[in-house]
Amino acid sequence: MHSPSGVELAGLASLLAAVPAVALLARSGRQHTGAARRAHQLLALGGAIAAAAALAGLLSALQTHNHRALGQAVAVATALGTLTLLTGTLMLPGAAEDRRAALRHLLDALIIAAALWFVGGIAVGTRVEACLAVLLPAGVTALAVGVTTILAMHAHRPRHITVRVAAGVTVVAVAATALSAGICLENKLLMLAGAVLLPAGLLLIAHAVKIADRPVTMTGDIIQRGSGYAFVPMAAMVIAGTYQAFTGGEVTVYGFAAACVEGFALVGRQYLALGDVRSHTLELRRREAHYRELAHTDPLTGLANRRGLFRALADKSGSTLITLDLDGFKNVNDMRGHDVGDAVLAEVGDRLRANLREGDVAARLGGDEFAVLMAGTPEEAMTVGKRLLAVLREPYGTVFLSASVGVAAGGELMRDADLALRYAKQRGKNRVESYEKRFDELLRRHSVLENELRHAIERDQLRLVFQPVVALPSVRPVGGEALLRWTHPELGAVPPAEFIPVAEESDLICELGAWVLDQACRQLAQWLLAGHDVWVSVNLSPKELHAPDYACRVAEVLDRYGVPPQRIVLEVTEHAVATDLDELVRRLTELRSTGVRIALDDFGAGYSSLGQLRNLPVDILKIDHALVAEPESRTGTAAPLVDVVVRLGHRLGLEVLAEGIGTPGQRDVVEEAGCRLGQGSLFGWGVPAEHFEAQLTARQTVSRPVPKARAANVSPSAPARSQIVMLGPGMRQVRAVLPTDPAFSSDQDVRSVDAQREMGQS
Repeated sequence: MHSPSGVELAGLASLLAAVPAVALLARSGRQHTGAARRAHQLLALGGAIAAAAALAGLLSALQTHNHRALGQAVAVATALGTLTLLTGTLMLPGAAEDRRAALRHLLDALIIAAALWFVGGIAVGTRVEACLAVLLPAGVTALAVGVTTILAMHAHRPRHITVRVAAGVTVVAVAATALSAGICLENKLLMLAGAVLLPAGLLLIAHAVKIADRPVTMTGDIIQRGSGYAFVPMAAMVIAGTYQAFTGGEVTVYGFAAACVEGFALVGRQYLALGDVRSHTLELRRREAHYRELAHTDPLTGLANRRGLFRALADKSGSTLITLDLDGFKNVNDMRGHDVGDAVLAEVGDRLRANLREGDVAARLGGDEFAVLMAGTPEEAMTVGKRLLAVLREPYGTVFLSASVGVAAGGELMRDADLALRYAKQRGKNRVESYEKRFDELLRRHSVLENELRHAIERDQLRLVFQPVVALPSVRPVGGEALLRWTHPELGAVPPAEFIPVAEESDLICELGAWVLDQACRQLAQWLLAGHDVWVSVNLSPKELHAPDYACRVAEVLDRYGVPPQRIVLEVTEHAVATDLDELVRRLTELRSTGVRIALDDFGAGYSSLGQLRNLPVDILKIDHALVAEPESRTGTAAPLVDVVVRLGHRLGLEVLAEGIGTPGQRDVVEEAGCRLGQGSLFGWGVPAEHFEAQLTARQTVSRPVPKARAANVSPSAPARSQIVMLGPGMRQVRAVLPTDPAFSSDQDVRSVDAQREMGQS
């Protein structure tokens, strides 16, 4: 052992500065979790190994004379520490997105390191070939330079943090090379340089890892990776080898090893690249299949869309197509909002999906139109269509809807099924129709009707007829229902059942409705001016009712012709109740504020419940003709529900009107139930205004026969009657009169429901 020189003491002092750097790295490792913690712990471990090896080597150099063996030992230990530092660097957040990417970076670094080794070996020659203390740390240094270069090009942003750590590891590798070479060659200046650079590199690493947790932008897309740098090391090796060959030099075993490493690294890199391309291709295929599926799927219901249905049609032959359309769905969107409408459509999709067989394809074609492609005969499709019709008719919470269904088999499925669906709607909706060849002619006629109906008003082709509403039992006309008729010069008389659906589908119904209301009020004004005690009812389309300014338009028409509002009755079909009761009540309340009266038409044929009827602001209840014409029930009574509806209406303070009375027997049933108003073919069809006025005049000139008094011994089981009780001027109440009541036998003077005596008018 010899006394340490000043250079050796300076080296020991410098190495002691590595201790706090290692402590900082260890502290950073304890402050992190997950993958970041493992990276920091590896950095701390690598720094500790490198610092301990350097200190031990420098101290041992003061005591031993076998510097070559000591230098080799220090080289191995510091190389182990440096490799640990490189591993921790590649595991830092932002260095690589996964282990495969880290391996790719390592192979790229090996390519650069092998080129540096090969070129450096040729430049240095054979002067230090035999000293492992120089070769091993020099190779690790070349690898560190390669890693630093690759991270500088491919680390995720912000990459300067990772590059700082890699640069610090490179400084440590250079220091290890200088220290081990200095010990091996007994060069004190090299030992001092290594002792100074090693703590400097560790301090650089410790400072960089403090901010290594900042967010980074992870970019794993293969198309953003550059690979042109691989040509640079290869070009350098080719140039160096060519120079060596022309100068007569020899390629040593170490140069050959570098060339082999370069080749295997390139092959490994290519293998990984092919694997990445394969994975990327599979991912692209998966995404393509996913997006293709999305392109053929309806996002709201999860069913196939129109494109998906066309694809299924192309794949399946001999199938049957069922098309479905929700009746009145637009009113749901308009009155309840699109959120409720979307929920209804989603529920429709669930119901279709739950009622299909395996292999059937359900699709949403758009809006509220759906389709089902199934394998089966037309008869089986009709059965399925009827089942789906019943399923879709069930309530959707507070929303009630029906559906129209079209069925087609063979031929042009989409076109034929659509024609069948349109025919089902024209025939009254809520039904199933199978395609027939005559539907083609009906479609052409539908198009002609739509085109001609647009000009019917301006060409003066429309007119009104009035069907009498009579008081019972006197059969005196007290009102009339305005009915629209269309006579075309070429098409002839077009039935309302044919052109009204066309008007609704083509949005002409509002224009026609406005014309009907205007003409009805004009005619009513003339009759009132002539002294006739009469009122007129006008049918109201749901589209008109939902118009925001309809109440104002009604008030303007009444004011224009000076018609008392109570002389106009607006009839709303019971189907309108099925959409949104709250919105319907608000609309009807606005109309009643103008003074007109509201009648609920076709009562008993739709969805009205007792609770809804109590809340509806209506004045007249029109019993549907189907209830009036109902055959004799199991109780032996014909039309048994008429009596129930009449009693219900009277208990609620409503006038009750029975429509569709066609036989004397039906009239007797209605009168016995206590109904005071009747309408039907028995009392007259719709007639022009002048004929209706003639009926009014004739009834006024003919004295009314005095009804026979009822026998006093009335059976207690006889049906109750209704009686109007005047509570004061302008106030009335309808009450039920039982057979045991003395007033039961007295006949009532039943006149117009808005006669001056009943309405309290002077």
